[in-house]
Formats: sequence, structure tokens, C-alpha cells
Amino acid sequence: MLRPVRVECRKWPDDPHWEFDGLRLGVDGHGTWIGITQGTLLASPSRAFQAAADHVTLVPHDAWWLATFYADDPRRPFDTYVDMATPAVWHGEELVRAVDLDLDVIRGTTGRVWVDDEDEFAEHRVSLGYPDDVIDGAVASSQEILRAVQEGTAPFDGSHRYWVDRLRARWGADLSSPD
Repeated sequence: MLRPVRVECRKWPDDPHWEFDGLRLGVDGHGTWIGITQGTLLASPSRAFQAAADHVTLVPHDAWWLATFYADDPRRPFDTYVDMATPAVWHGEELVRAVDLDLDVIRGTTGRVWVDDEDEFAEHRVSLGYPDDVIDGAVASSQEILRAVQEGTAPFDGSHRYWVDRLRARWGADLSSPD
């Protein structure tokens, strides 16, 4: 049975940022997989939008990132979007929190891979006073994830397709369609 889970991505040190509800799909060697269906509300204090396509978020067991993966839905905004963040902390099984650290590794729908928001990271490391260990964790993680996405190493090797398929199969079986 799918279980609801709240994902809260905060801003340093603990200010509201992006929040959304998803469905806990399962756990594997990479971490916990959360399904987000098309139409799900994703909100921050300054804006909100509905998910354009079904996707999954991977919360790794103990790493400085959160990854979002899309299937080949033509409405997807990206193929892969990885937020560098403090290691996630679970509060029971219903809530997970991490602090977003600006840097993102993105694989666009054309296959191009890049690091985004380096300017925002440079600004925030000073204006928000990121500690040295946080800076080091975010930078090292962005370099590691950039290589992994470019090389297609697990979990950036298409492993997410199993979880997207599971979300879509369970969506029809366990939940009412949003339409």
C-alpha cells in the first residue's frame, strides 16, 4: 500500500522553501522513492504550480542531494533535476526535510547536463553564512552528481523508470484520479 509523505525543502538555516505531498513508493539500495503525480501542488512562500507530469523523487540514505526523475512524458520540464541539499532527515515515515543549498545538477530534455545556480550559491554562502562544512558538502556533491549524471551511473542510469511505472500502476489501483 502506498503511504502519503510530506517533503519539505527548507532554505538555510530553516526557512520555508518548496513543499509538496507525495506517495512513498518503496526503498532500495539508493534510498526512499517518492511518487508525485501530475497535478500535485508544489508550493513555496512566493509561488506555486502543479506538477506538469508524473515523476519520482529519490531521497538518498545519507547524501547531500535530492533527485527528481521524469519519465518520457512530453510535458516534463527536465529529465533529471538534482538539488544539492543537506542530508535528509526523516520525521517518522510521513515527513522528510532537507535544506536546499542552491546548486542543482540538471539533465534537460535534450540530454544536455549542467550545474545551475552557482551564482545563487556564491551569494548565499556569504549572505546566509553557510558554514564551511555545508559549503564543502554542497560543492563536493555537485561535482560527484554532475559526473554520475553525465556517465549514467546508478541511480542516474534509468533506475527511476521502475519507480515511475510503479507509481502509474498503483495510481490506478489505489487512488482516485485527479480528473
